[in-house]
Amino acid sequence: MPMVLGSDQIENIKNLVEQNNSHTRIISVTSGKGGVGKTNFALNLAITLANLKDSNQYPLNKRVVIMDADLGLANINVLLGLIPKSNLYHVLKGQKTLKEIITPTAFGIDLIAGASGLSQLANLEESDRINFIKAILELNYADFIIIDTAAGVSSNVTQFAGIAHETIIVTTPEPTSITDAYGIIKSIALEPSPPLLKLVINRAQNQKEAEKVASKIIAIAQQFLNIKIEPLGFIPDSPLIPSAVRKQIPFTILNPGTPISHSIEQIARRLLNIDLNTLEQTPGWKKILSYLTGHE
Repeated sequence: MPMVLGSDQIENIKNLVEQNNSHTRIISVTSGKGGVGKTNFALNLAITLANLKDSNQYPLNKRVVIMDADLGLANINVLLGLIPKSNLYHVLKGQKTLKEIITPTAFGIDLIAGASGLSQLANLEESDRINFIKAILELNYADFIIIDTAAGVSSNVTQFAGIAHETIIVTTPEPTSITDAYGIIKSIALEPSPPLLKLVINRAQNQKEAEKVASKIIAIAQQFLNIKIEPLGFIPDSPLIPSAVRKQIPFTILNPGTPISHSIEQIARRLLNIDLNTLEQTPGWKKILSYLTGHE
């Protein structure tokens, strides 16, 4: 049976990241089921964070690392059209260090490629698991480390949530996706020292549908788990996304200025707490934010 980190070990590792580099934010991105657009979201969020500009159009120059930690179906490199020479397989085999397998990309982010079908991480000895997590924390040149985890309830998800400052749950309006999203929220909430949980609704037909889904998940989580979830926004359904996947170009690069790219930018700015007026003045999302914060 896979060994898991205890609460004391997780606290020690979290203390380590605060001591080493307080500005680095670790964000894990997960979902209750596969096929909801989690990886595409994580990738385009990373690219957007790295390329954001301030109100005067000066680059913010955020350094972003994205790590493909979906060890069953690693495919971020496919979405980027890249074939890295080394990946997590070589790290777990002791052939490379984590820093040695970092692949710079043309989109302003660094990639740590995963390896499909890799199960070693779940079966690592406890000391090796801790060393692996410490290696992630040593990427202290980054402003953001985005970790794309596996989908569903598993040790892969909870162990990365355990070291993340925040975890973004990606879901769609489909009933099965909503149910599975609650399942993963519950799993993370029951872990020692859970991260801040945030919610993104993908493939929404419109804003009203997204708000309805977000409100439902937030209310249920607060009622039954006594945990608050912050709504980050939604991404509209669009045929541009599968088209970008086929071309192996991130949709925020291929289709800038479109509603889907704008939605990712809004989410990125919300994570940075800048330029929130547009989002907060939107009636539906303002109501949800008021509900969460207790401010009318």
